Amino acid sequence: MAVQITIPEAGESISEVQVGQWYKSEGDWVEQDEAVVEVESDKASMDLPAPAAGVLTKIMIQTGEMVEVGQAVAEIDETAQRPAGAEAKAKDAAPAAEANAAPQPAGQSGETRVMPAARRELAQNQLDAKDVPASGPGGRLLKEDVQRHVASGGAAQPAAAPSAPAGERQEEVVPMSLLRRRVAERLVEAQQNAALLTTFNEIDMSTVMQTRRQNQDAFQKRYGIKLGIMSFFVKATIEALKEFPQLNAEIRGNDIVYRNYFDIGVAVSTERGLMVPVIRNAERYSFAELERLIADFAERARDKKIAPEELQGGTFTISNGGVFGSLMSTPIVNPPQSGILGLHTMQERPVARDGQVVIRPMMYVALTYDHRIVDGRESVGFLKRIKECVEQPARILIES
Repeated sequence: MAVQITIPEAGESISEVQVGQWYKSEGDWVEQDEAVVEVESDKASMDLPAPAAGVLTKIMIQTGEMVEVGQAVAEIDETAQRPAGAEAKAKDAAPAAEANAAPQPAGQSGETRVMPAARRELAQNQLDAKDVPASGPGGRLLKEDVQRHVASGGAAQPAAAPSAPAGERQEEVVPMSLLRRRVAERLVEAQQNAALLTTFNEIDMSTVMQTRRQNQDAFQKRYGIKLGIMSFFVKATIEALKEFPQLNAEIRGNDIVYRNYFDIGVAVSTERGLMVPVIRNAERYSFAELERLIADFAERARDKKIAPEELQGGTFTISNGGVFGSLMSTPIVNPPQSGILGLHTMQERPVARDGQVVIRPMMYVALTYDHRIVDGRESVGFLKRIKECVEQPARILIES
């Protein structure tokens, strides 16, 4: 009996998705709940599991094609005979969707699928894909796999002889994913439909860093998660939004809509592009709860387990380019929001304190805002309030 793999509901207003990479080929045996194909909407990507164990007999939709919600993309023959050895492997193997599955050496179980970012990392480090353990779904080799291999002392292979004649130039054409296209559209939309300006300030991170050092062990023991810096900035942002509500509002037609709640989007970089999961009613959460939520969002976004509805809405966004080493940038507002806070890398710099030059961990912060609703006074005051709360975290607890 043939069982179909169909496209499930992918969230409100989503009627079609793009088929991504097939992890299995026609004729392959698949286990129940094993990831078979990747699909992507304009908000998130996810893996479709096999509804039953059997042989994948027919692939109806190819990579890159669009398909409607509810439409079948493949068929599985659940009456097919299980191949010899498959049962033992099924018992020993961890579920395909398990986030913490141990990496398998590339090439050990079929062809290794090398992602474009991983291919560049391999070339830069003169490595061969078969020598690097792959941890991605379906045996995919990710950029992080190569970086882990290099960091652990993995030996580089001698550079291979060029396959193309000297002087010949090559190009690789890769279809733009639906998520990337949507991100591009929204960025252009923001530039065209809003009057965007950016203002900057810098924050002395000494107190936050000292607080983390002094309380890290106790915090981690009590809550089971590390105390990072994002919870400080989320708390500080909420305090600043309370004082300057224009940055928590949006323009709707000829009206300005002010909100008395704070749904904070936290930008997360993934292999497929930037995603912004939203912390609903962020004002209700403690430092530990915020850290758990942010860590969970980041992990599930990278594992393609984030739900589309978790990426929708949001009244204000925080983006941390500092994790990539960015010293200063001008983030772009996520419409219809009116502002976005950009964090950057911490650097020890000489600063003047009480007539003395001292070395402090400093961070530049940027606020991009829609000048149609936010004036310069509010934007500068907002960043100043962020600075006060982060440099003196006790104020967050006292004044909130």
